[in-house]
Amino acid sequence: MGSALVVMAAGLGSRYGGVKQIEGVGPCGEILLEYAIFDALRAGFDKLVVIIKREMLNDCMDLFGRRIENRTGQKILFAFQEPEGVWDGAPIPRGRTKPLGTVHALLSAAEYLDRPFAVINADDYYGPHAFQVLAPKLDTFSGASESAMVAYLLEKTVSPFGSVTRGVCSVADGYLQGITETYKITCMPDGSIRDCSSGDDGPILGPETPVSMNMWGYHPDILPLMEKELGDFLRSLPPDDNRSECLLPVVMDRFLATGITRTAVLRTVDRWFGLTYREDKPGVITALQNLRDSGVYPPALWE
Repeated sequence: MGSALVVMAAGLGSRYGGVKQIEGVGPCGEILLEYAIFDALRAGFDKLVVIIKREMLNDCMDLFGRRIENRTGQKILFAFQEPEGVWDGAPIPRGRTKPLGTVHALLSAAEYLDRPFAVINADDYYGPHAFQVLAPKLDTFSGASESAMVAYLLEKTVSPFGSVTRGVCSVADGYLQGITETYKITCMPDGSIRDCSSGDDGPILGPETPVSMNMWGYHPDILPLMEKELGDFLRSLPPDDNRSECLLPVVMDRFLATGITRTAVLRTVDRWFGLTYREDKPGVITALQNLRDSGVYPPALWE
């Protein structure tokens, strides 16, 4: 049947200060999304879906779309996350401008998802090992009750330039027991990592705490269940709420609690890096150059 890679690239980077999804950071000007596509194709994924805002289509084709399609022969399907529509009978509120979150993004690509799929962020570097462990797991899925998540060590996912949001995971016997979307995880001056969502003296988090970086694996049967969740979310929104989002980690925590799905946790040895803050960019450029120099990637991805 094959497997698809879904890349969520429709959100604007408010903390980053621009459209971080299309920042050139590779040795030949590649964007982070291209490394994910490169690693996914090497791991055996055979369908590519990129979720964007409609107005970004020409920029995406100019920046990477045509180059990848011409060099690999793999067509990129673009889905559009729109600020309108009806989900499970519930309409998106009029005047809503902020994206509705990662569940809405994923559902925007539903028409293309006819096989097991992985879903990731566009502005994160996941590393080749993550795709290598997820691809064979997707081949085993037969329904919505089976899912997977690639877990990273917390210490490999923080930024030295400010706080980050991570899904902090509880894991037992290789399966996800619960996930807590945790805001303002911060590297402190003494090297410790704290949950500062309630203040700078918040609890210390262990460096090897498993966290989600929004790299999930699903069977397409999960999509109607996701749509119901989005509909329930929309119906619960106060009329003046223009900020709340329906997020995959939150929905997955609810699915786990109700037994809708059982999520295998796949560990990766790779280090995450990404563009959370503009100050992250020089470090990302250096890291990608080092990966090229060490032979993980060719001199130009699409030679």
